[in-house]
Amino acid sequence: MQHWLRRILFYLVAIWAALTINFFMPRLAPGDPLTILVANIQEKGGHVGPAYLHALQAELGYNNEPLWQQYLNYLWELLHGNLGISVQFSFEPVTNVIARGIMWTLGLGLAAVIISFALGCILGTIAAWRRGRFFDLTLTTGLNFIAAIPYFWLALVLLYVFGSTLHWFPVVGGYDSLEVDPGWSMDFIASVLYHAVLPACTIVLVSLGGWMLTMRNTMVTTLSEDYVLLARAKGLKTGRVMFAYAARNAILPNIAGFAIALGFVVGGQLLTEMVFSYPGIGYTLLLAVQNQDYALMQGIFLYISLAILAANFLAEIFYAILDPRIRQGRSA
Repeated sequence: MQHWLRRILFYLVAIWAALTINFFMPRLAPGDPLTILVANIQEKGGHVGPAYLHALQAELGYNNEPLWQQYLNYLWELLHGNLGISVQFSFEPVTNVIARGIMWTLGLGLAAVIISFALGCILGTIAAWRRGRFFDLTLTTGLNFIAAIPYFWLALVLLYVFGSTLHWFPVVGGYDSLEVDPGWSMDFIASVLYHAVLPACTIVLVSLGGWMLTMRNTMVTTLSEDYVLLARAKGLKTGRVMFAYAARNAILPNIAGFAIALGFVVGGQLLTEMVFSYPGIGYTLLLAVQNQDYALMQGIFLYISLAILAANFLAEIFYAILDPRIRQGRSA
């Protein structure tokens, strides 16, 4: 119990640190979205008077209050779920902009990460069991080669071959906006899955090698442990020894990486979304950076930070389930 209390306290402090850094980082950077907005209005021949400028400052939160007062206001607004408004998206609330993009990112990223993690662990387990044979050598070499390819370059290759040349898959967007309307209809779901094939394959192919190699190397060491040798000596079925005894312990390092990968799903697909013009949160972050939309950047960075902390906390829970020594407070 004391172990979990310490961990919860650690994560609470980490959340506070993330919120504080998230507040100060944009304010230390040069420029602000208000200056860009005023410049754009003036370029189009408009005039920004003192009253309108004061109203914009109040709306965007750029006022002459002391920094500590702004910090307290920032925490108070966060408690009420208010992340500010986005200049880039016509003064729309940041929560609405993030909610619109994050569903696309989560749908694509979660499916790709789960598929690559499960497939990589299974292939790594089999490769370790058959180490030194044709299956192990071929798979290890091939996935090592693919893992060395920059994922945005692989995305371009898949886009060119299967999208532009063979015309098997679409090259832009998250669904066919000209043929179907958004909703829970079968046509819309099928269109979303069809458009997600190439982006998902890019993420799966690039990340698969890391999961497989980590699992294989840990599995090779685990297979020499006494309890595995005893299970094989007792004549247990190969599948049971492989997965229930060896793989259960060999998977522990991969779980930590899986938790981090889940956390980075929120913002770790920027280049993939750019290549395929996929309407996710990564592409939204790019637009926010380009236009110095600090409220939107703060909101996205906050979501990413909380997602990573939550994923790591879930990893610790899984560790405790798989390794009883952690539940008993002993060193693993």
